[in-house]
Amino acid sequence: MQMVPAPGTGFPDPDPALWATRCGDVLARLRRERPRIHALTNPVAQSLTANGLLALGAIPTLTTHPDEIEDFVASSAAVLLNLGMLDGERFAALPRAARACSRLGRPFVLDPAFADRSPRRRALALALMAESPAILKLNQAEEAAFAADIPPASCLVVTGPVDRIRFSGQVLALANGHPLLQDITAAGCLLGAILAACLAVEPEPVLAAATGLSLLNIAAEQAATLARGPGSFAVHLVDALAALTPADLGAGMRLAPSGGVSP
Repeated sequence: MQMVPAPGTGFPDPDPALWATRCGDVLARLRRERPRIHALTNPVAQSLTANGLLALGAIPTLTTHPDEIEDFVASSAAVLLNLGMLDGERFAALPRAARACSRLGRPFVLDPAFADRSPRRRALALALMAESPAILKLNQAEEAAFAADIPPASCLVVTGPVDRIRFSGQVLALANGHPLLQDITAAGCLLGAILAACLAVEPEPVLAAATGLSLLNIAAEQAATLARGPGSFAVHLVDALAALTPADLGAGMRLAPSGGVSP
């Protein structure tokens, strides 16, 4: 990984070995504490999301009913709000969940999937951003669409060939991953849930984000060595998440190229 420093922002030391050690500690705490994570996500993503969280030691819940959502937020350590494949029930539940997170002090990850393509979904995403998500997860198109709207208190995760974490004027860039992640449904949705799981045990959003990205991407690299194609890759990905150790993070985290990354 590479960090582009800005003074006075509170980022930890940019030494890659130190980052790998700290991310490994987050994984160890995740497996030890087994936090409950509520993932308000799309129906296609629910199975991979639940299995991925279980593989890492977290306990997933997935209910979408608006009248139940506040109780599930209250009983969770962190929450994912994912806007993919919106239906009427989730459209009603998402604002209630975000407000409950703010009121109860539960950190949440916001993934405004495809909100750059729908005015109504964009309006919902902006309303959820007003509740200050701990982590805002975007792809590059969504980053461009929301460039003027990023909440200043939120840690921004932008996924791509090099994943970038932006917070308080600094950038951390991570270079792990595998192309097969683009060939299975809901890998990005799973990432949002893993980020929430890391937030449940690590209150510093930059460290939680770096850990979550590394967990999924290093597991993907391991799974790809066994996969014959996208179908078997998805199965091996869950297995790799279950087997992942802090030592794997220490050995596998890679620096991004120094060029092309700026705050």
